[in-house]
Amino acid sequence: MNLKERVLSTMKSTDTESRFELYVTRTPGYLWALLFQKLGVHPIAVTLMSIVIGAASGYFFYQKDLGMNLIGIFLLIWANWYDCADGQLARMTGKKTLIGRILDGFAGDVWFFCIYLGICLRLTPDWGIWIWLLAAWAGLRCHGRQCAIADYYRNIHLWFFLGEKGSELATSQQETEEFKSLKWKSREWFHKLYLFFYIRYTKSQEDQTPVFQKLFHAIQEKLNGKVPEDMRLRFRQDSLPLMPITNILTFDTRAGVLFLSILTGMPWIYFIFEATVLEILRYWMIHKHETFCNKYLNEIIQQ
Repeated sequence: MNLKERVLSTMKSTDTESRFELYVTRTPGYLWALLFQKLGVHPIAVTLMSIVIGAASGYFFYQKDLGMNLIGIFLLIWANWYDCADGQLARMTGKKTLIGRILDGFAGDVWFFCIYLGICLRLTPDWGIWIWLLAAWAGLRCHGRQCAIADYYRNIHLWFFLGEKGSELATSQQETEEFKSLKWKSREWFHKLYLFFYIRYTKSQEDQTPVFQKLFHAIQEKLNGKVPEDMRLRFRQDSLPLMPITNILTFDTRAGVLFLSILTGMPWIYFIFEATVLEILRYWMIHKHETFCNKYLNEIIQQ
């Protein structure tokens, strides 16, 4: 296999990845994963390095010096390569662990917390408390919901396209039942703690998608959880145009606007972008997805 084919073999599906993602992120991540595999580095160690490197970028974005800002940009790109490499390495070596999954999801939150902190400290002399309020709205209210729904729609797409084994789609009800079955006073306490927080994350995804929840429930109740092949293919075609939007709402476009705002000396533009452009895209994507979900829901009800 050539390099492209080997990279593709470590990905769940090309449906959810853009060309930019494949060549600029996944391929360098795969090359790092090959190096770490030869060195015997565990995927968790790669994730921890990613967290440290990405968090350090916040310090360099705090500075008003262009050279320091360029270092921050490089560090965040480097951290993102490692964030890809840890998952690819885990699949290549079979070293998949719960703590690795938790840390992988935690990495981006740490990066952007440090970045927001650095930008706010940089702009406080000019903006005062207002930059903190803007960052809190953009980061806590907008960023979190945007990434959550993008992740959810990817998993929904993969669930229809590849089935349960190809997706991480789960319900808060399933997670709650698993949470209740575990004991705090046992070796399961860490998994139980993880579920405690993950249930709330899943619930936030479900709250944004009321029509899909009805469709998913109808598939379980009326179709015994088995989606007809024709519906599966049609759903994939309806969902596929939304996958580039999910990429915009996660890292690549977000990072690009962040870099431009830093390099132009106007980091506040990034917060405005999150609170306006990305929020509009989130609402539009939800509208489109809920609309075609309603179409399939009516088909099932009329059967």
